Amino acid sequence: MLIEAHRSILLIVDFQERLMPAIHAGAAVAERAGILIRSADALAIPVAVTEQYPRGLGPTIAPIRELLPATAFIHEKITFSAQRDPAFAAHFAALREVGRDQIVVAGAEAHVCVLQTALDLQAAGYQIFLVADAVGSRVPESRECAIDRARQAGCVVVNSEMVVFEWMERAGTETFRALSQLIR
Repeated sequence: MLIEAHRSILLIVDFQERLMPAIHAGAAVAERAGILIRSADALAIPVAVTEQYPRGLGPTIAPIRELLPATAFIHEKITFSAQRDPAFAAHFAALREVGRDQIVVAGAEAHVCVLQTALDLQAAGYQIFLVADAVGSRVPESRECAIDRARQAGCVVVNSEMVVFEWMERAGTETFRALSQLIR
């Protein structure tokens, strides 16, 4: 199955000020997430952002926050799985009512909040696309275990370029010209 722009939601999990410095290759992970945010914005794909206990972990990092569209849903949580927070679940359910049933997931930490959220969203009936080059953990092995477990559970593991090109569907458009520059 392809990732379709008109069915997608981009979910950015916990790219926070006190967490990201500890994430292995955190700058590269955030850069890939930034490409996804810019692409989603250009294609009118809803963007949702979670922040795990921001009083302790701080707000979303500036390189991500500055790219967010004005319409982004920013949600503070204390549950590791965002889907277990009623307000988050209700927001996503409302988006599903208008045909948004594919969730593209990026974030940190891959083996905690990202994985638990992805598995719960999948159990709730969404198609989950875990973006391998846009998820990170403090320890590389934890990230790899999370990706393996997500794949075994039926989540589709992709990379950021796959997402962008599947969202665009074709070359030769102004959107293609603009977004292909992000990837080069």
